[in-house]
Amino acid sequence: MPWVLLAVAVVGEVAATLSLRALAGGFRPMLLAAVLVGYGVSFTLIGIALRSLNVGVVYAIWSGVGTAGVAVAAWWLFSERLNWTAAAGMALIVAGVVVLVSSGAAGHG
Repeated sequence: MPWVLLAVAVVGEVAATLSLRALAGGFRPMLLAAVLVGYGVSFTLIGIALRSLNVGVVYAIWSGVGTAGVAVAAWWLFSERLNWTAAAGMALIVAGVVVLVSSGAAGHG
């Protein structure tokens, strides 16, 4: 269950960050609400996931997968630049997260 909570936390963070980017085009109250709710849900679920998972693993997954997700979604939604070098960097981040999780450092010891 903590892994599901972490996955939903990542989705909330990505949605909030993309809403924040959309706010750059002009203030809209619904976008501001999406930012606040998305980050609120994300931080709440991270807090619950930390009851079972180590903070290093949780933060690595949340920030690494979130960064990659935001970059890809911003490329798709906002036509932001995403080149092969950036894609390779994101792949390295995700690979690092996979190595960290597979090391057995995920749960409280």
